[in-house]
Amino acid sequence: MNEDAKLINPDEVPSVTPAGWGTLRRFTDARIALGRAGHSQPTAPHLAFQLAHAQARDAVHLPFDAHGVAAGVQALGLAVMHLHSAAADRATYLQRPDLGRRLDDASRALLQQRPTEPVDLAFVVGDGLSALAIHQNAVPFIEATLARLQADAHPWTVGPVAIVEQARVAVGDETGAGLRARCVVVLIGERPGLSSPDSMGLYLTWAPQPGLTDANRNCISNVRPAGLAIEAAANKLVHLLAAARQGQISGVGLKDDADDHPSALGGGHDPSHNFLLGH
Repeated sequence: MNEDAKLINPDEVPSVTPAGWGTLRRFTDARIALGRAGHSQPTAPHLAFQLAHAQARDAVHLPFDAHGVAAGVQALGLAVMHLHSAAADRATYLQRPDLGRRLDDASRALLQQRPTEPVDLAFVVGDGLSALAIHQNAVPFIEATLARLQADAHPWTVGPVAIVEQARVAVGDETGAGLRARCVVVLIGERPGLSSPDSMGLYLTWAPQPGLTDANRNCISNVRPAGLAIEAAANKLVHLLAAARQGQISGVGLKDDADDHPSALGGGHDPSHNFLLGH
């Protein structure tokens, strides 16, 4: 829930009848225990809902600052390629999801013309349904992940970062194959929720190639300051990458057991701690 909404506690407004379980609100951004004013929703959460809805719409239509993201990536010492999906503009992208899943002819030709050696890993950064999420989270996440990969006992070779405009997740398969990457990780803006317009998703695919389905991918979702923090997401991804390389597989064949290994999540995560269980 946004900061403006937190300024007003419905339990402290005389005209609002508290829900009686408002203490649980501190555990979630979900709109729970809002109370009531007569038979209606109180004014404050109603206005907060309208604001959140406007922020979600803005996130979908915010222009992608691909060059700004590229500058941040280059500052990390990585090469960049600018690509575009077959969706020519935002309106087409929203109405034709299939076009967002493949590259346009110019981008495909650029990949084919580029001499490249095979690499272990390629990052693909796409605006998806929230350019805001990529603007805020992509570069810090790549920086955090690179630090961990460089410290790995078995070093990873990392190819140029492909920045794809009007992208959907599956465009990473064609891009990764064009870069001759053994594994591709797609960073993409997720469909904005009503409290999370800045949420970034990560999709890992081993042996990317056109025509794969979601069953071939592993997903890490809700990467943002108020969700899964950058450092924790980087730890989780590196854990999955190691398992993918060992088994030469991803998707339903790759068990995501990072939560069973607290050290893989930075050492501070205790899966047995659950406020609902009273621990």
